[in-house]
Amino acid sequence: MPANGLKNSSAKKNMSLPLRWVPSLYLIEGLPNAVVVTLAVIMFKDMGIDNAKVAMYTSLLYLPWAIKPFWAPFVDIMLTKRIWTVMMQFALCAGMAGVAIALPTPAFFSFSLAAFWGIAFCSATHDIAADGYYLLALDRDQQAFYVGIRSTFYRLANLMTSGGIVFAAGVLINRGIAVSTAWSIMFVVLSAMLLAAAIYHSFALPRPSADKPDKENSAGKILRGFAQTFTTFVAKKHFISALAFMLLYRLPEALLGKMVQPFLKDPLSVGGLGLSTEQIGIAYGTFGVTGIVLGGIIGGMCVSRYGLKRMLWPMALSLTLPSAFYWYLAVAQPSQMWLISSGIFVEQFGYGFGFTAYMMYLMYFSEGSEYSTSHYAFCTGIMALGLMLPGLMAGHLELAVGYVNFFMTVMICCIPTFAVCALVKIKN
Repeated sequence: MPANGLKNSSAKKNMSLPLRWVPSLYLIEGLPNAVVVTLAVIMFKDMGIDNAKVAMYTSLLYLPWAIKPFWAPFVDIMLTKRIWTVMMQFALCAGMAGVAIALPTPAFFSFSLAAFWGIAFCSATHDIAADGYYLLALDRDQQAFYVGIRSTFYRLANLMTSGGIVFAAGVLINRGIAVSTAWSIMFVVLSAMLLAAAIYHSFALPRPSADKPDKENSAGKILRGFAQTFTTFVAKKHFISALAFMLLYRLPEALLGKMVQPFLKDPLSVGGLGLSTEQIGIAYGTFGVTGIVLGGIIGGMCVSRYGLKRMLWPMALSLTLPSAFYWYLAVAQPSQMWLISSGIFVEQFGYGFGFTAYMMYLMYFSEGSEYSTSHYAFCTGIMALGLMLPGLMAGHLELAVGYVNFFMTVMICCIPTFAVCALVKIKN
């Protein structure tokens, strides 16, 4: 074989090697996040917890992702990214098992919340380690080649959780199995999946030479560097308008996201749609997540072709206006599953399309500094905070005014989204 052929064959082989671990790594990275943010809501609702408590306590679980930049530097000086990644997967396995054990007990709410807090912190730490490992284990060409694959499998975790796990729990409940037992079984399944992933990644993850603890740094040096990084972040041009955008662009979604599944689940007598857990698994988990994936893909293509400045307003409208569909559902309370599922698909497609502008802006704002990676981490922390704070009051608001007025309030909250779009500065 000619030398060129050998070289090309070797390059193709090297490019394909990450297929052994990139898809599984990002599936597992997305799984605990989907469990804490989405699955916990429908599970607690099934277990009889009221909307105010469900929204408030599950919103507080965003906190580890909001503050993860504060401990991310210490992951660099203790152990390798590979060890952190595998170790957190074993810890997440234990956390899922803890939820499974807690659910059949009388104090299930307190015990399972404690387990969810552990899962959230371990998941945030896993994100830090796995994303860092990805950058160390792959060269630039491989990183670019696999970025779409990692994103797809991260979102596939949402489909698996919001669709498959919820549907399976609903099937068990419909067969007469106690709600607590059905959900406990689902968390045993999730624990087994994470155990299998941790064992697999113990062998499958390569050991890149660049993956080693940064022994040259000390805790004091890291803290001084962190202070400098934070100072340069808040000193960036147009910081105030950027902060407002990061906190308020997703305000309608932050309120809506915590109440959609309770709304689908609640009986008609209290303003809900009275769907079973099995039906929610199909409607929201399958059609909804499919919509968000397609919206994200098309949104990325549009920003790539037309630029963020040109696409910001169409994407803001796409993110906000479909929320009116839930107001219609609350008023009409239709029973046709095709109508409910189609509307959820459109709403989630709009969210996926509109969310692209938000993520592109975070990357845009983080650029232009030697601290761009750390600045992006601060941006994602603010993003989590922007979801957590409105979510804390979503359930209380719904209980006070009812679903019809709650969704009307969500529509009014589109005004701040449009206001920050008008304020934010984007060059292209």
